[in-house]
Amino acid sequence: MRLIGHLCQICQKEERIIILRLQWYLLVLLLQNTRALVCAASSLQSQVLTTQMPLGVLLTNRHYRSMPTHGIGKYRHLLPKALPKKKKERVQAKQIKAATATEFGVFNVCVSGYDMTLVEHYSQYIHNLCNHLDIRVDESCALPTKSTEVMVMQEQGTKMYVDAVLKTHERIVQISEMKATLFPIFMEVILKNQPEGVRLCLKQHTEADYQARFKTRPELEGLLAKINN
Repeated sequence: MRLIGHLCQICQKEERIIILRLQWYLLVLLLQNTRALVCAASSLQSQVLTTQMPLGVLLTNRHYRSMPTHGIGKYRHLLPKALPKKKKERVQAKQIKAATATEFGVFNVCVSGYDMTLVEHYSQYIHNLCNHLDIRVDESCALPTKSTEVMVMQEQGTKMYVDAVLKTHERIVQISEMKATLFPIFMEVILKNQPEGVRLCLKQHTEADYQARFKTRPELEGLLAKINN
């Protein structure tokens, strides 16, 4: 029995050796075939590159060039038609609303001062307060900056020289349709929060206030006067 078991083990080892040899042989054949294919492809590539073929044959040899496209790729018909540009109309003054028994008319809250930061922040505060109290703000704009020269006379002499130039910045918050019962509350709040060095003024809006927003052009006005005369 021991002899038979020993013989069986020897047979199994030989079978494994034979299987390993067959696998190795197949692997060698596969590597040889791939090497042959690579060599053949490289030789064909070298032949194509060495032969002088016209460039047009390589680039235009496409079968779909002769086929109809039926407008494929065109997009201009999908775009909306461009409307003619309209000329900018001249800005015209709006009609001023009159006051009623329970509501104020159109009035301006004018904020002015020498410090532009304070003036700008205070006008923004008034605008935000109006939005919070549901007060209608028609417009919030800035007026042209005004420069004031401070002249000083010498102690012993009559000539004057410029000592300083003060720039006055002004902002306007235009309010309309404010209720008469809300006006005292609005004034009390903005007066309590008025910063130092900032002037506050309330006045009824007129057409002259609208024209004051624009800078004057004396040269253009002189030419227009000559043409009209």
